[in-house]
Amino acid sequence: MKWKGRRGSENVDDRRSQGGKSFSSGSIKGFSLKGGIGLLVVAGVIWLMGGNPLQVLEMIGGVGQSNTSNYSQTYTPTAEEDEMAEFVSVVLADTEEVWEAAFKQMGRTYRKPTLVLFTGYTTSACGSAQSSTGPFYCSLDEKVYIDLSFFQQMENQLRAGGDFAYAYVIAHEVGHHVQKLLGTLDQAHQQMANTSQKNANKISVALELQADFYAGYWAHHTERMFGSLEADDIEEALNAANAIGDDRLQEQAQGHSVPDSFTHGTSKQRHDWFYKGYRTGDLSQGNSFAGY
Repeated sequence: MKWKGRRGSENVDDRRSQGGKSFSSGSIKGFSLKGGIGLLVVAGVIWLMGGNPLQVLEMIGGVGQSNTSNYSQTYTPTAEEDEMAEFVSVVLADTEEVWEAAFKQMGRTYRKPTLVLFTGYTTSACGSAQSSTGPFYCSLDEKVYIDLSFFQQMENQLRAGGDFAYAYVIAHEVGHHVQKLLGTLDQAHQQMANTSQKNANKISVALELQADFYAGYWAHHTERMFGSLEADDIEEALNAANAIGDDRLQEQAQGHSVPDSFTHGTSKQRHDWFYKGYRTGDLSQGNSFAGY
């Protein structure tokens, strides 16, 4: 992705110097948050949860209590991390440009989200944010939370590295913000709270697939506006979408998948909805809720 030397966003809250390494003893659906496959599952299953992550996680099975008292206040970012922070800022600025234009066409005003960079642990209006829970969007404060170490996890554990794969992560979380502004997110959460677990999971899948579509929509228009895509960029994003499908993560973790428990969609669904957004660049094509 061509990003160096370009404008960064003013809406980045860099808290990296305030954090440190946190140690979590929580679990989700029986998977430990500590080490190995547990981190793989958490990275994929919690990572792209929109809205209030604590509320939604309770709906889909709950998260155990976490011990966040043991973390260091001392942190010095490396040059590589600072470069990644600059990259994230540029990607966020790109999303602002694309969504401001889209909302203007709808006769609406785009309210920009804040992106919070943290290391190890920080707080949000949705509760504590830890590196083990991965990036998420909090609808209560309209902020995206990211520990940059997650991108290393993507490369090392999910085999889904590359700058445009990381940009897809940011664009997906911003997609949840778009859902918030359009009223989709709150409506979906209300429906999830008043239906069965099985149906709530289906609605969650629809939310995530639409956010994937919005990420693809962003990719389409950032290329048209800035010519920022390079060879293989879209393949990097598609590979990332494919890597974090519920079926693939569950099969890696337990040897089989349970479709009724899916909350984010299969690898094929995630791949296809991102690509549909990229291919069409048309918001009217993004109704992932049809039939739910």
